[in-house]
Amino acid sequence: MRLFPLTVVALTMAACARNATLPEPSAGPPETSASVESRRPTLELVAQSPRQWTGITVSKEGRIFINFPRWSEDVPVSVAELKGDTVIPWPDAAWNSWTPGGTAENRFVAVQSVVVDDQDRLWVVDTGNPQFKGTVIQPRLQQFDLSGRLVRTYGFPPEVSSGNSYLNDVRIDTEGGVAYLTDSQAGGLVLLDLKSGSARKVLSQHPSTHAEANQMVVMGRSFPRAVQSDGIALSPDRKTLYWTVLTGHTLWRIPTEALRDARLDDAALAGRIEQVATIVATDGIEFDRQGQLWLGGLEDSSLARYVPEGKYKQVLQDDRLRWPDTFAVGPDGKVYVTTSQIHLQPAERGPYEIYRFTP
Repeated sequence: MRLFPLTVVALTMAACARNATLPEPSAGPPETSASVESRRPTLELVAQSPRQWTGITVSKEGRIFINFPRWSEDVPVSVAELKGDTVIPWPDAAWNSWTPGGTAENRFVAVQSVVVDDQDRLWVVDTGNPQFKGTVIQPRLQQFDLSGRLVRTYGFPPEVSSGNSYLNDVRIDTEGGVAYLTDSQAGGLVLLDLKSGSARKVLSQHPSTHAEANQMVVMGRSFPRAVQSDGIALSPDRKTLYWTVLTGHTLWRIPTEALRDARLDDAALAGRIEQVATIVATDGIEFDRQGQLWLGGLEDSSLARYVPEGKYKQVLQDDRLRWPDTFAVGPDGKVYVTTSQIHLQPAERGPYEIYRFTP
């Protein structure tokens, strides 16, 4: 089994027009400095890596799983588990041994995200699209038990995930038997019936799933790329799905009962969408155990939270949050976040980090 060295450190503290830069977001009336400080989370460094990660998820027993996207030719591990000071290929080295032109059976090709559901099963989104050069296999969502056994593979046909698609993130509704995914390259939301395996794409032409501009400025650096529907989160009661586009300043939501109603076409669904808040451009989003939605601020290296029917508020700005990417909640309620430094040139990056904080 090939091991990938990792340094793990525990700390006690630790647009408008299409061709224009995104406008300044509004976060609502300012809070007093005392109230902001009392709610300011403290970042604790969990891990560092010389290689770029995106996704993170934590099991009920506190096992931490991560993934490394295939955005370059130097990706020796796609899915891994953090154990002590080592990244261990998961479920084994063979699953992480794919090479261009090789077999994709029982191999990870281009993994973008990993999620543990409330039944403690690990789901892996394999875009099948290495280096954004087009899909080389049918994009798929794979369900594993935590022993490493593959339980089921769901494939997405061309009408759902075409050659220019990039399935990005997923949320699993185990009660409703539905998986919700975003397509960050072609735009749109994907609904997967976990029983039948059938999938359909909705809102692929709606403005809520498409970039609001072709560029933005991240910590003083130009990011000249339009990224479509990306961050996604399912409310704790499973009744509402939230999402964002990456190059955008809007948080959107829709009732899940509307999404699950196959009789509703995109025009009907559009009437059920709500524009929730104006936000700092964000990547991943996630609910904590208190029902607060956490969002990372890409443009200013920040953390913000939104309480449904309440306000969106920035609660921390910290330059260490170099492109806060994906959030996950641990069994103790702490929130984990990866940093992927996408806005920086490769020579300027590193190490990539994982932080956690108490909401």
